[in-house]
Amino acid sequence: MTVPSGPAGTGPALLVVAAGVVAALHVWKLAPALPGLSAELGLTLVQAGFLLSTVQVAGMLLGTVVGLFGDRIGLRRGLLLGLSLLTAGSLLGLASTGYGTLLGSRVLEGVGFMLVSICAPALIRRTVAPGRVSLLVGLWGCHIPVAAALSLLLGGLLSEALGWRTWWGAAAACSLGLGLLVLAVLPPDPAHVVVHGVRERLGLTLRSPGPWLVALVFCLYTAQWNGVVQFLPSMYAEAGIAITAAAGLSALAAGVNVVGNLAAGSALQRGVRPVVLWVVGFAVLGLAAVVAFGLAPHLDPEVRFGARYGAVLVFSAVGGVVPTTAIAGLMRVAPTPTTVATSLGLGQQFNALGQFAGPPAVAAVAQSAGTWDATWTVTGALALAGIAVAVTVSRRVPAER
Repeated sequence: MTVPSGPAGTGPALLVVAAGVVAALHVWKLAPALPGLSAELGLTLVQAGFLLSTVQVAGMLLGTVVGLFGDRIGLRRGLLLGLSLLTAGSLLGLASTGYGTLLGSRVLEGVGFMLVSICAPALIRRTVAPGRVSLLVGLWGCHIPVAAALSLLLGGLLSEALGWRTWWGAAAACSLGLGLLVLAVLPPDPAHVVVHGVRERLGLTLRSPGPWLVALVFCLYTAQWNGVVQFLPSMYAEAGIAITAAAGLSALAAGVNVVGNLAAGSALQRGVRPVVLWVVGFAVLGLAAVVAFGLAPHLDPEVRFGARYGAVLVFSAVGGVVPTTAIAGLMRVAPTPTTVATSLGLGQQFNALGQFAGPPAVAAVAQSAGTWDATWTVTGALALAGIAVAVTVSRRVPAER
């Protein structure tokens, strides 16, 4: 089966990327609003932790299932359903007066985010000409760091000025607006496309080594990136940096991740092998973490913070080559064109696992050592594992060339 491509420019694909930014905004919107939300609803620290992790748990449990569903109902319908669930979840959270309802809203948002994350890259591949797919996938890879930076910059300020419910309402309006635009602009799913049955598609995907290995690459990356970036506000607070400055520093560290994503898309377009990008990305992730947390603490106080923050910027910027290459790789190693969304679902499942497991692993080392200075051991081990898996992909998966 040939997957149709859209030769009429990149406008529809850019709309899909915008939908991804909005979807990721729903995931990241909780962190900057958590202090005010916890105070109003009387949440415990454990309850707050569950609210933060629920989206990742939904992805860990449902990623492949959601991918199967997306392959079955059609990519455009899947994207619209995902945006609808994000809107509904945000409105439910907006109306909540207690923990249970808010937790349920995060479950809805988790499923919606998974649908958008799985259907969008495959839609980009279908919407643009084949020669531009890698560039647009690189742009797609920026949706999470852009959303994280916007949330860290605007979410806290809006929540503090007008309340967290206003922030929730703004997120709902964004996903509703993008859904209406998708409905108006994107062409309907092809009626003539016949897909394999659910069991056959699942079996094809799970029996192929490629999706598993590339998904593991994705997991090892997100465990590192989230393990560092999500704790930056805490690190700056401990260092006595003002809240506003800490928010700006954290947002910049998250935002520069787009540099690597865009560079990866361009490199793939020029024919650079994915294994090269993965090895470079993981090597820089590991070395930058060693500089930031292993070496910088031993420098003179007047240069210590600059060295650490500079290393964190390099960590995030260059590390960004990994996720875009992984997304492109998942589409490339899908066993058939009708299992692209299913393969992306498996990748998102591992991605969610990395987001869920990385921060606690880093926190456990920091708590045990009484300092952040030993956390490079976690990121360094993950980086070495990433290089090993990337090399294995290049040797075992013929589609990775």
